[in-house]
Amino acid sequence: MQMDILMIVLVLAALAVGVFLGMLLRRKLSESTLANAEAVAEQLAAEARKEAEAISKEATIQAKDVVLQAKTDWEQEARNLRKEIQGQENRLQQKEESLERKLGQVEQRNEELNNRDGQLRKQSESLQKKSTEIDQVLLEQRRQLEEISGMSSEQVKQQLIDSMLSEARHDAAMDIKKIEEEAREVAARKAKMIMALAIQRYAGDFVAEKTVSVVPLPSDEMKGRIIGREGRNIRAIEAATGIDLIIDDTPEAVVISGFNPVRREVARISLERLIADGRIHPARIEELVEKAAQEVDVTIREAGEQSTFDVGVHGIHPEIIKLLGMLKYRTSYGQNVLVHSIEVAFLCGMMAAELGINVKQAKRAGLLHDIGKAVSHELEGSHAVNGGDLARKYGESAKIVHAIAAHHEDEEPSTVLAILVQAADALSGARPGARRETMETYVKRLRELEQIGTSFRGVTGCFAIQAGREIRVMVASDEITDAHSHVLAKDIAKKIEQEMTYPGQIRVNVIRETRAIEYAK
Repeated sequence: MQMDILMIVLVLAALAVGVFLGMLLRRKLSESTLANAEAVAEQLAAEARKEAEAISKEATIQAKDVVLQAKTDWEQEARNLRKEIQGQENRLQQKEESLERKLGQVEQRNEELNNRDGQLRKQSESLQKKSTEIDQVLLEQRRQLEEISGMSSEQVKQQLIDSMLSEARHDAAMDIKKIEEEAREVAARKAKMIMALAIQRYAGDFVAEKTVSVVPLPSDEMKGRIIGREGRNIRAIEAATGIDLIIDDTPEAVVISGFNPVRREVARISLERLIADGRIHPARIEELVEKAAQEVDVTIREAGEQSTFDVGVHGIHPEIIKLLGMLKYRTSYGQNVLVHSIEVAFLCGMMAAELGINVKQAKRAGLLHDIGKAVSHELEGSHAVNGGDLARKYGESAKIVHAIAAHHEDEEPSTVLAILVQAADALSGARPGARRETMETYVKRLRELEQIGTSFRGVTGCFAIQAGREIRVMVASDEITDAHSHVLAKDIAKKIEQEMTYPGQIRVNVIRETRAIEYAK
């Protein structure tokens, strides 16, 4: 249709052009040539009409071709759409048939399950009935067995359990004995060799030291000057130092009493200088106590630095060095703790060298193992745990911290280093003359050892020997077997560890003896 309109527009344009040309020709030509011009115009108009008709025909043909092509395309698209719809209908029909088949299968399966459920219900009811019958039979049999044996089921069960426990203990004791014998063949010999070698190589001074607690006086007249008018001098000394002065009938001596060993040393130095100076009054007392405290601080730091230098350990935090120096004024069973720590460090290093592990690390752990004793009067708890906390606080490695905290088994030792520190600590404390204790403490420890030994069943006698470093336990041969002797020794040792505090180690020796006596007549 657009093409038809276009052709009409073209025809009208051609006609308009022809008319316009004719008018021009009429104006220009004279009246004489008007006829010719009209003829020419008619001829041009005729040609324009022919051309317009030709254009119109061509446009009509093209329009028909376009319509025909559009019709052909639409028919093709319609055929394709019908094919697609037909395919979808076929697929839907197939799905519907498949769903119908599956629905049939589901219904069939549901019916089978219902049948099986009914069968299982019947079987369950049958089994329940049989179970009830079996329970009744078992109850009857148990009742008959109890009547025959004269024992209840609980008594029989307990007897069986006791029998099994006894057999298990016997088997365990035999296994323990076998394992210990195999371990002793290899470990005991090498351990003794390493420890003996370490003791031989280290020949340190281990004479027990005695804490100075008495200051000598030039005369008894000095006691009055120390006390001062209305006791002002002695109160000034006690307030400045934090310790107590005991002035009694002891001739030419003053006793210093204080729990803190560093303060006690400051008081000793201050009192000696006051006595030497002769000017004893509160202002002079405060001045000398302050100077003495500064000197003791310097001495503490120098002692700590000297100990690290002697052992060959470097990179220790200054606060830990100060704690080491404070150990110079601490004693344990009469043994100086700083000297003991240095000795433990050397022993650890020697044993580590024999075992092929880090010597410097072993020395470091041995030197620091008792730093908790420097603050034991300030903190609650074990000095081993406190020492481990301090080492962790000042940047020591996890291995060193564990070795310090576990050297008295407050923690379970889990490294070779921790075991080395334990062994070196025990060696240093157990050497002859290294430690001392009062007669009262010694007798009490022996009595506690014998009481622990006799508290176990089957023990007929217990004797503490070798200054309390060994107990011999005599057992009844008819109650304790050879295998159970090993278990008993372990139980006694464990109870001693839990209930007693002692230096070094204690050997538990269980003795079982069988005697056969007969008389010839």
